[in-house]
Amino acid sequence: MLGWTITFFIIALIAGVLGFGGIAGAAAGIAQILFIVFLVLFALSLVASAISGRRPPVP
Repeated sequence: MLGWTITFFIIALIAGVLGFGGIAGAAAGIAQILFIVFLVLFALSLVASAISGRRPPVP
């Protein structure tokens, strides 16, 4: 999911440089939403692992 955020961020940067304001704004908005979703899922996974008490496997 973080990969999608970075992809939309790069699209927004390129579109902004080329002068496509609407496309840049839309891509930046999508990147922000995906980043927030990523952070929420990350926080939930941290809380769930803290509650369950399980440790990740050691490679």
